Amino acid sequence: MPDWVEHAMWWHVYPLGFTGAEKQALPDDAAPVHRFEHLTRWLDHVVGLGLNGVALGPVFASQTHGYDTVDHLRVDPRLGTEEDLVAFVDAAHARGLRVTLDGVFNHVGRGFGPFQDVLREDPGADAASWFRLRWPAGAAPGTEPDYDDFEGHHALVALNHDEPAVAGYVTDVMNHWLDRGVDGWRLDAAYAVPAAFWARVLPGVRAAHPDAYVFGEVLHGDYAAFVTESGVDAVTQYELWKSTWSSLNDGNFFELTWTLSRHEALLDTFVPVTFVGNHDVTRLASRLTDRRHVAHAVAVLLTVGGTPTVYAGDELGMTGVKEEREGGDDAVRPVFPATPGDLDGEAAEAFRLHHDLIGVRRRHPWLHRARVEVLTCTNTRLVYRSHAGDAAVLVALSLEDEPVTLDVPGATGVLAGDAELHGRDGGGAVVGLAPHGWAVLATG
Repeated sequence: MPDWVEHAMWWHVYPLGFTGAEKQALPDDAAPVHRFEHLTRWLDHVVGLGLNGVALGPVFASQTHGYDTVDHLRVDPRLGTEEDLVAFVDAAHARGLRVTLDGVFNHVGRGFGPFQDVLREDPGADAASWFRLRWPAGAAPGTEPDYDDFEGHHALVALNHDEPAVAGYVTDVMNHWLDRGVDGWRLDAAYAVPAAFWARVLPGVRAAHPDAYVFGEVLHGDYAAFVTESGVDAVTQYELWKSTWSSLNDGNFFELTWTLSRHEALLDTFVPVTFVGNHDVTRLASRLTDRRHVAHAVAVLLTVGGTPTVYAGDELGMTGVKEEREGGDDAVRPVFPATPGDLDGEAAEAFRLHHDLIGVRRRHPWLHRARVEVLTCTNTRLVYRSHAGDAAVLVALSLEDEPVTLDVPGATGVLAGDAELHGRDGGGAVVGLAPHGWAVLATG
């Protein structure tokens, strides 16, 4: 993992939705629409929030939602041109922000050039080996084969990851955009691709760009084994995402402490990419049954080991429910205003919450690799110590309807949260939390 990632905190954005791009690809003869400036106008907002990286969703030419890529070397005309993307990256770098791209290399759209070659030709097409095809007997040119797709989506044609030419192509694509200034890659649906494929792809990327950060989307399974076998720097921590909101909704901090113990073991191998929201799931403010617990979730995100990611809009208290239907992601991928504008009400409150906790993280960069020691756990009360070496912070969370007092040994001050810290008769410290309260506390 590159050294700079030790301090990285991402603002994750889905550009097609954010900028209000058309739902379908533009006609072939249409002029590009220069929408990257819309994103550029939000970069100062990212800096003001305290984050230092922008993780872009798909930006390459595609047929609909960006995950049905037709050309990995061309910016989607709905967003602009290659020059527009490079200008955005330069503007981000000028503000001290890193930029990653979203690489969809498990599957492609049916309009992908090599697949179109196959449809026009026959089993003898040069590109036929790029896909997992099944041809009818006696297939003639123009016959469409059956093919493996992605999770039953016929419009998403699975690539053949045993084909050396596919591995070479992916290496070339990754290097092409790293050459143009981007800082790393998210590998979409990395879990659906054999780890051995990434192990063939990434050496050529590392040789050309040793400072690039590469992380994979992995939902479940043995995260550490995938990192070791594939050669990626990290994977997404969906286990922690799920247990964070479900433990808060169920009033069951034992679930979270169990997941934190598993998370602890991962840190022996790699530092996971952590999050409480992204473009594929219901937004945190809608997922939680009690909006007061948004603060608890964000506090966990920013005080445990990991490379944290804030999904654009969560820092403004946005809501949105993902539905299992066509277009069901639209509510969590909305159009954003042309500029951030002045914040008030719930948006201002959510921004302050994120800003304050990101500030704690920036002042304690060792939290990136912090280990967690649980000091108190009941269904509705949790105190844990995040520590690295001699440095530590304490986190106290309550889901109770009445004020509570919790032991916080070694606490010396309140870093974030609405809490009162007191000394206990005979030594030690206690923190008083309001109903459904929380606090991050200094030690030492």
